[in-house]
Amino acid sequence: MRNRRPAVLLAAAAMLVTGSALALPSAAVARATPAGEQAAAVATALQQSLGEERSAGSYLDGSGRLVVTVTDQSAAQQVRATGAVAQLVTRSGAQLAAATAELDRSAAVPGTAWSVDPVTNQVLLSVDESVNGAKLSQVTEAAQRLGAAVRVEQVAGRFSTKLAGGDAIYGGGYRCSLGFNVRSGSTYSFLTAGHCGNAVSSWYTSQSQTTKLGNTTNSRFPGDDFAIVRYTDGSTPPSSVDLYNGSTRRITAASTPAVGATVYRSGSTTKVHSGQVTALNATVNYAEGSVRGLIRTTVCAEPGDSGGALYSGNTAHGLTSGGSGNCSSGGTTFFQPVVEALSAYGVSVY
Repeated sequence: MRNRRPAVLLAAAAMLVTGSALALPSAAVARATPAGEQAAAVATALQQSLGEERSAGSYLDGSGRLVVTVTDQSAAQQVRATGAVAQLVTRSGAQLAAATAELDRSAAVPGTAWSVDPVTNQVLLSVDESVNGAKLSQVTEAAQRLGAAVRVEQVAGRFSTKLAGGDAIYGGGYRCSLGFNVRSGSTYSFLTAGHCGNAVSSWYTSQSQTTKLGNTTNSRFPGDDFAIVRYTDGSTPPSSVDLYNGSTRRITAASTPAVGATVYRSGSTTKVHSGQVTALNATVNYAEGSVRGLIRTTVCAEPGDSGGALYSGNTAHGLTSGGSGNCSSGGTTFFQPVVEALSAYGVSVY
């Protein structure tokens, strides 16, 4: 996010009733913008209409078409009527939800993460380099009990919420990132990561703490990972993301992207990078505790990028929570959906 102060961004990083009861967007509109906001709206409406017993999720394929997984031919016909592609699968959303609930009970050790992969119709269980010995046996045995419903992968590095340097917001010896500017009436605030808000009550533009930005008024972590900081100088900061090329991107809306969508992350350490959404409603188990309901992506991140803006076009999607890997070899990064934070605080982008 850029406002009239120095570019204040990023420092604490790596860290989805049958019938006509629900009106669906028309096939013509769905085909017109398959990879944009309309695709996500169609996917959400279809999954709500079909329910967990008849659909296990949706995604955008390599050509940008919306693909919705279904468990029967009647559901497939309903999907095709919207212009989307129907993919028949063997496991329902309810079955995959039961598998993730079992992982919640038996495999929630730091260094693990899981989410539904609608492309393979499985739960993807990720294990980082810190999980070994008895903990690795615990996780492996839990996955084996669930059989083919779960796929296990090893990931490089560690899932973490590290604090690091960058063009950042400062307070109490910590550095963290400003995500999106928001407002409620005439009151202006900004969103950042919850693990940052837990640690700092007052935020400044520099490490010397000479120019104050505002005060943390609420923070949620673990469980969620978002916080809100109220500006204290009465200014009206613009709603935009720093593109690190001398320009900014105006933010006018907020939504949760579709699986398979291309998204962008702006961060002070590695600037702007893009990638794809690989899952929604992901769980990651940090050393500090578990966070649920996250957006999982292939967008890289490094120390100094956490807390920053995930976006596409003029739409806000998320706040960087954490992850593993780097921007040389790649990695996995999780984002707190911004719509949840906006709803929790009764604020909006503008």
